[in-house]
Amino acid sequence: MAELSTQSGQSAEFAGRTALVTGGSRGIGRSTCVMLAEHGARVAVNYTTNEDAAKTTLGMVEEAGSEGMIVQADVSSEGDVDRMAAEVRSRLGPVDLLVNNAGIAKNQPHTEVAYKDWKRMFEVNVDGVFLATWAVKDAMIERGFGRIVNVASLAGIILKKDMVHYATTKAAVISFTRHCAEAFAPHNVRVNCVAPGLTDTDLAGSGNPGMIDRLIASTPMGRMALPGEMASVIRFLLSEDSSFVTGQTVVACGGRS
Repeated sequence: MAELSTQSGQSAEFAGRTALVTGGSRGIGRSTCVMLAEHGARVAVNYTTNEDAAKTTLGMVEEAGSEGMIVQADVSSEGDVDRMAAEVRSRLGPVDLLVNNAGIAKNQPHTEVAYKDWKRMFEVNVDGVFLATWAVKDAMIERGFGRIVNVASLAGIILKKDMVHYATTKAAVISFTRHCAEAFAPHNVRVNCVAPGLTDTDLAGSGNPGMIDRLIASTPMGRMALPGEMASVIRFLLSEDSSFVTGQTVVACGGRS
Protein backbone atom coordinates (compact mmCIF):
# COMPACT_ATOMS: atom_id res chain seq x y z
CA MET A 1 0.00 0.00 0.00
CA ALA A 2 1.35 3.44 -0.89
CA GLU A 3 2.54 5.46 2.09
CA LEU A 4 0.39 8.43 3.01
CA SER A 5 2.02 11.78 2.38
CA THR A 6 1.31 15.31 3.49
CA GLN A 7 0.80 18.34 1.30
CA SER A 8 4.55 19.08 1.55
CA GLY A 9 5.46 15.58 0.40
CA GLN A 10 6.64 14.32 3.79
CA SER A 11 5.45 10.96 5.06
CA ALA A 12 2.31 11.29 7.19
CA GLU A 13 3.54 9.14 10.06
CA PHE A 14 1.56 11.22 12.57
CA ALA A 15 -1.67 11.38 10.53
CA GLY A 16 -4.73 11.31 12.78
CA ARG A 17 -2.68 12.25 15.85
CA THR A 18 -3.00 15.37 17.97
CA ALA A 19 0.19 16.99 19.23
CA LEU A 20 0.70 19.59 21.93
CA VAL A 21 3.99 21.48 22.05
CA THR A 22 4.56 23.66 25.10
CA GLY A 23 6.65 26.73 24.39
CA GLY A 24 5.81 26.17 20.75
CA SER A 25 5.93 29.75 19.48
CA ARG A 26 9.67 30.07 18.84
CA GLY A 27 12.97 28.24 18.57
CA ILE A 28 13.01 24.48 19.05
CA GLY A 29 9.28 24.56 19.82
CA ARG A 30 8.42 26.28 16.54
CA SER A 31 10.57 23.88 14.51
CA THR A 32 8.92 20.96 16.30
CA CYS A 33 5.42 22.26 15.55
CA VAL A 34 6.25 22.61 11.85
CA MET A 35 7.89 19.17 11.74
CA LEU A 36 4.80 17.58 13.31
CA ALA A 37 2.53 19.34 10.83
CA GLU A 38 4.69 18.24 7.91
CA HIS A 39 4.28 14.68 9.09
CA GLY A 40 0.51 14.86 9.38
CA ALA A 41 -0.27 15.75 13.00
CA ARG A 42 -2.80 18.28 14.19
CA VAL A 43 -0.74 20.73 16.25
CA ALA A 44 -1.55 22.83 19.32
CA VAL A 45 0.98 25.62 19.76
CA ASN A 46 1.30 26.68 23.38
CA TYR A 47 2.62 30.12 24.31
CA THR A 48 2.74 32.21 27.47
CA THR A 49 2.85 35.86 26.40
CA ASN A 50 4.00 36.20 22.77
CA GLU A 51 0.75 35.72 20.88
CA ASP A 52 2.16 37.17 17.65
CA ALA A 53 4.97 34.60 17.59
CA ALA A 54 2.45 31.82 18.26
CA LYS A 55 0.28 33.03 15.38
CA THR A 56 3.32 33.01 13.10
CA THR A 57 4.02 29.40 14.09
CA LEU A 58 0.38 28.49 13.51
CA GLY A 59 0.60 30.01 10.02
CA MET A 60 3.60 27.77 9.32
CA VAL A 61 1.67 24.74 10.59
CA GLU A 62 -1.22 25.56 8.26
CA GLU A 63 1.13 26.19 5.34
CA ALA A 64 2.43 22.67 5.90
CA GLY A 65 -1.11 21.43 5.22
CA SER A 66 -2.19 20.62 8.77
CA GLU A 67 -4.81 21.79 11.22
CA GLY A 68 -3.67 23.67 14.29
CA MET A 69 -4.49 26.10 17.05
CA ILE A 70 -2.72 28.40 19.48
CA VAL A 71 -3.39 28.06 23.19
CA GLN A 72 -2.17 30.43 25.88
CA ALA A 73 -1.08 28.93 29.19
CA ASP A 74 1.60 29.44 31.80
CA VAL A 75 2.86 25.88 32.25
CA SER A 76 3.70 26.58 35.89
CA SER A 77 -0.01 27.13 36.64
CA GLU A 78 -2.12 24.02 37.25
CA GLY A 79 -5.29 25.86 36.30
CA ASP A 80 -3.79 27.13 33.06
CA VAL A 81 -2.47 23.70 32.08
CA ASP A 82 -5.76 21.94 32.82
CA ARG A 83 -7.62 24.55 30.76
CA MET A 84 -5.11 24.19 27.93
CA ALA A 85 -5.53 20.42 27.81
CA ALA A 86 -9.31 20.79 27.78
CA GLU A 87 -9.21 23.37 24.95
CA VAL A 88 -6.94 21.18 22.84
CA ARG A 89 -9.11 18.14 23.45
CA SER A 90 -12.21 20.08 22.45
CA ARG A 91 -10.72 21.55 19.25
CA LEU A 92 -8.28 18.92 17.99
CA GLY A 93 -8.96 15.78 20.01
CA PRO A 94 -7.14 14.11 22.91
CA VAL A 95 -3.39 14.62 22.96
CA ASP A 96 -1.43 11.69 21.52
CA LEU A 97 1.95 13.41 21.24
CA LEU A 98 3.22 15.75 23.96
CA VAL A 99 6.43 17.75 23.69
CA ASN A 100 7.35 19.45 26.94
CA ASN A 101 9.54 22.19 25.53
CA ALA A 102 8.63 25.30 27.56
CA GLY A 103 11.41 26.49 29.80
CA ILE A 104 13.45 29.39 31.08
CA ALA A 105 17.21 29.75 31.54
CA LYS A 106 19.63 32.17 33.13
CA ASN A 107 23.39 32.28 33.38
CA GLN A 108 23.89 33.46 36.96
CA PRO A 109 26.71 32.84 39.46
CA HIS A 110 25.69 31.17 42.69
CA THR A 111 26.37 34.38 44.63
CA GLU A 112 23.48 36.02 42.79
CA VAL A 113 20.95 33.18 42.97
CA ALA A 114 18.23 33.89 45.52
CA TYR A 115 15.51 31.46 46.59
CA LYS A 116 12.99 33.29 44.40
CA ASP A 117 15.23 32.59 41.37
CA TRP A 118 15.55 28.92 42.31
CA LYS A 119 11.81 28.61 42.92
CA ARG A 120 10.79 30.22 39.62
CA MET A 121 13.22 28.06 37.67
CA PHE A 122 11.65 24.93 39.17
CA GLU A 123 8.09 26.21 38.68
CA VAL A 124 8.56 26.52 34.93
CA ASN A 125 11.16 23.87 34.08
CA VAL A 126 10.05 21.06 36.40
CA ASP A 127 6.51 21.80 37.58
CA GLY A 128 5.59 22.70 34.00
CA VAL A 129 6.74 19.32 32.69
CA PHE A 130 4.90 17.53 35.50
CA LEU A 131 1.65 19.46 35.04
CA ALA A 132 1.47 19.03 31.26
CA THR A 133 2.29 15.33 31.54
CA TRP A 134 -0.28 14.77 34.27
CA ALA A 135 -2.91 16.65 32.24
CA VAL A 136 -2.72 14.12 29.39
CA LYS A 137 -1.19 10.87 30.66
CA ASP A 138 -4.36 9.30 32.11
CA ALA A 139 -6.20 9.61 28.79
CA MET A 140 -3.15 8.23 26.99
CA ILE A 141 -3.10 5.24 29.33
CA GLU A 142 -6.84 4.71 28.89
CA ARG A 143 -6.46 4.72 25.09
CA GLY A 144 -3.34 2.57 25.20
CA PHE A 145 -1.25 5.04 23.21
CA GLY A 146 0.92 8.02 24.03
CA ARG A 147 4.28 9.52 23.13
CA ILE A 148 5.95 12.12 25.33
CA VAL A 149 9.25 13.89 24.72
CA ASN A 150 10.72 16.18 27.36
CA VAL A 151 13.27 18.80 26.37
CA ALA A 152 16.06 18.96 28.94
CA SER A 153 19.54 20.34 28.27
CA LEU A 154 23.17 19.35 28.14
CA ALA A 155 23.35 21.44 31.32
CA GLY A 156 21.49 18.65 33.11
CA ILE A 157 24.43 16.31 32.45
CA ILE A 158 27.65 18.35 32.52
CA LEU A 159 28.77 20.70 35.30
CA LYS A 160 27.60 24.32 35.03
CA LYS A 161 28.94 26.37 37.93
CA ASP A 162 27.13 29.54 36.80
CA MET A 163 23.79 27.83 36.14
CA VAL A 164 23.25 25.85 39.35
CA HIS A 165 19.49 26.38 39.46
CA TYR A 166 18.91 25.86 35.73
CA ALA A 167 21.16 22.81 35.47
CA THR A 168 19.48 21.20 38.47
CA THR A 169 16.04 21.60 36.92
CA LYS A 170 17.20 19.94 33.71
CA ALA A 171 18.72 17.04 35.64
CA ALA A 172 15.33 16.68 37.33
CA VAL A 173 13.60 16.54 33.93
CA ILE A 174 15.93 13.71 32.87
CA SER A 175 15.13 11.77 36.06
CA PHE A 176 11.39 12.46 35.70
CA THR A 177 11.56 11.04 32.18
CA ARG A 178 13.11 7.78 33.37
CA HIS A 179 10.61 7.21 36.16
CA CYS A 180 7.55 8.07 34.06
CA ALA A 181 8.79 5.77 31.30
CA GLU A 182 8.96 2.90 33.78
CA ALA A 183 5.50 3.67 35.15
CA PHE A 184 3.74 4.17 31.81
CA ALA A 185 5.44 1.49 29.70
CA PRO A 186 2.86 -1.28 30.31
CA HIS A 187 0.24 0.99 28.73
CA ASN A 188 2.07 1.70 25.44
CA VAL A 189 2.95 5.20 26.57
CA ARG A 190 6.60 5.95 25.81
CA VAL A 191 8.49 8.81 27.50
CA ASN A 192 11.86 10.02 26.27
CA CYS A 193 14.03 13.09 26.52
CA VAL A 194 16.33 15.16 24.34
CA ALA A 195 19.18 17.14 25.89
CA PRO A 196 20.22 19.84 23.41
CA GLY A 197 23.56 21.53 23.44
CA LEU A 198 23.88 25.17 22.39
CA THR A 199 21.13 25.85 19.85
CA ASP A 200 20.57 28.93 17.70
CA THR A 201 17.42 30.29 19.35
CA ASP A 202 16.28 33.62 20.77
CA LEU A 203 17.14 32.28 24.23
CA ALA A 204 20.74 31.61 23.20
CA GLY A 205 20.89 34.96 21.44
CA SER A 206 19.99 36.73 24.66
CA GLY A 207 23.08 35.32 26.37
CA ASN A 208 26.50 36.91 26.80
CA PRO A 209 28.18 37.01 23.35
CA GLY A 210 31.54 36.08 24.84
CA MET A 211 30.01 33.08 26.57
CA ILE A 212 28.36 31.96 23.31
CA ASP A 213 31.69 32.20 21.51
CA ARG A 214 33.37 30.10 24.21
CA LEU A 215 30.67 27.44 24.01
CA ILE A 216 30.99 27.24 20.23
CA ALA A 217 34.77 26.97 20.58
CA SER A 218 34.34 24.07 23.03
CA THR A 219 31.98 22.22 20.66
CA PRO A 220 33.87 19.72 18.48
CA MET A 221 31.57 20.43 15.53
CA GLY A 222 32.42 24.12 15.87
CA ARG A 223 28.93 25.59 15.67
CA MET A 224 25.54 25.92 17.33
CA ALA A 225 22.75 23.49 16.46
CA LEU A 226 19.85 24.62 14.33
CA PRO A 227 16.40 24.32 15.96
CA GLY A 228 15.35 21.97 13.14
CA GLU A 229 18.13 19.56 14.11
CA MET A 230 16.57 19.23 17.56
CA ALA A 231 13.13 18.81 15.99
CA SER A 232 14.50 15.88 13.99
CA VAL A 233 15.59 14.13 17.19
CA ILE A 234 12.17 14.80 18.72
CA ARG A 235 10.50 13.37 15.59
CA PHE A 236 12.48 10.16 15.98
CA LEU A 237 11.50 9.80 19.63
CA LEU A 238 7.80 10.43 18.87
CA SER A 239 7.73 8.12 15.87
CA GLU A 240 7.50 4.36 15.55
CA ASP A 241 11.11 4.38 14.34
CA SER A 242 11.84 4.38 18.10
CA SER A 243 9.13 1.85 18.97
CA PHE A 244 11.30 0.01 21.53
CA VAL A 245 12.86 3.12 23.06
CA THR A 246 11.59 4.57 26.33
CA GLY A 247 13.18 6.23 29.34
CA GLN A 248 16.15 7.44 27.30
CA THR A 249 17.85 10.81 26.96
CA VAL A 250 19.38 11.60 23.60
CA VAL A 251 22.20 14.11 24.01
CA ALA A 252 22.42 16.23 20.87
CA CYS A 253 25.33 18.56 21.54
CA GLY A 254 27.79 18.49 18.64
CA GLY A 255 30.21 16.36 20.64
CA ARG A 256 30.53 18.50 23.79
CA SER A 257 29.63 15.56 26.03
